[in-house]
Amino acid sequence: MERRYRLQKNKAFQYVYHRGKSVACRDLVMLHAKGKGLKVGFSVSKKVGNAVTRNKVKRRLRECFRPYLRDVKTGLYVIVARPSAAEATFQSLQRDVRYLLRKHGLIGQSGSPS
Repeated sequence: MERRYRLQKNKAFQYVYHRGKSVACRDLVMLHAKGKGLKVGFSVSKKVGNAVTRNKVKRRLRECFRPYLRDVKTGLYVIVARPSAAEATFQSLQRDVRYLLRKHGLIGQSGSPS
């Protein structure tokens, strides 16, 4: 995912945590707050594992979200990985991201990448 789409500042994360609406599934929690542009942040705590594991989960989540960049509504997104995300396969993380976007109503039912 390109840098221009990344949520990086702590204030931006805090804004989404306080103002955003959240939906959850077994491995992930997604928060969405209204905003002008499209920014996505990923939060993976130390409960998930060591630094190698956390970075692997973040890379996977970035790649899971990338196909939806054209289709999702603008706003600020934060995806929080639960500890079980460390053992999850890439395909299950993809399904979870798609499920959370649909549950939020941010993409249509047919809004699936190829």
